[in-house]
Amino acid sequence: MKLYIIPLGACDVDKGAVLTPGSGDGERIVIPIVAYLIETDDGRHILVDSGMHRKHIADPESSFRGTEFARYLTPIMRSEDDIINRLAELSLGLDDIDILVATHFHFDHAGNNSDFGASRVMVQRSAYEFAVNNPDAVMGDMWNHSHLQYEMIDGNLEIAPGVTLLESSGHTPGHMSVLVQLPETGAVLLAIDAIYTRETLESEIWGGYHDPGTAKASADRLVAIAKRENALLIFGHDREQWATVHKSPEFYA
Repeated sequence: MKLYIIPLGACDVDKGAVLTPGSGDGERIVIPIVAYLIETDDGRHILVDSGMHRKHIADPESSFRGTEFARYLTPIMRSEDDIINRLAELSLGLDDIDILVATHFHFDHAGNNSDFGASRVMVQRSAYEFAVNNPDAVMGDMWNHSHLQYEMIDGNLEIAPGVTLLESSGHTPGHMSVLVQLPETGAVLLAIDAIYTRETLESEIWGGYHDPGTAKASADRLVAIAKRENALLIFGHDREQWATVHKSPEFYA
């Protein structure tokens, strides 16, 4: 089994406003936007998230122009950061993705879900229901399409040998993280947005999450799993950690 960490651009953000309220308010930093590709031993391909929509290449402000949030976040995306082009670097096309794991429906994680009509798309039922019932919180034009066949799950689920989806609500209802058991590297726990950064965890900065109490409980649970499995814990948008990880087309085996 292999794990690819796929760079899909970045965002220039107000650190305190977007990631760590009360720490770095007004400080501008650039954070990575990431997807993950898991190649299983039987040749299946599992993509975790689909990144920002490619419209941000030509028009970075397309999603938030005219909104208050535009003051705090600007996408940075080149043509090579398009998920289609990143998959092509691995000699893969959209139809080669057997499963798309939709960890949640924010624009930087579900922006290209509409590309994956040939894939099984797995999501927590509560995440899907929250998105459908709160259209102002997510951008339905990127993920809410009739040709997508979402498979609803409830709680943790092993979707392939060594690949387990972990319910980790708090950032949003029904947010998911992913535990991957690799033969050489060992366990890798993809926290996604359940833990934005190491500072989020170590300073317990949960105020920017949809449900801070649930977010803390989910993070504590993920940390316990990582300790039990001796896992590499990868945070969602940590620029310092990003500088240290192997990025696609390199991989972890």
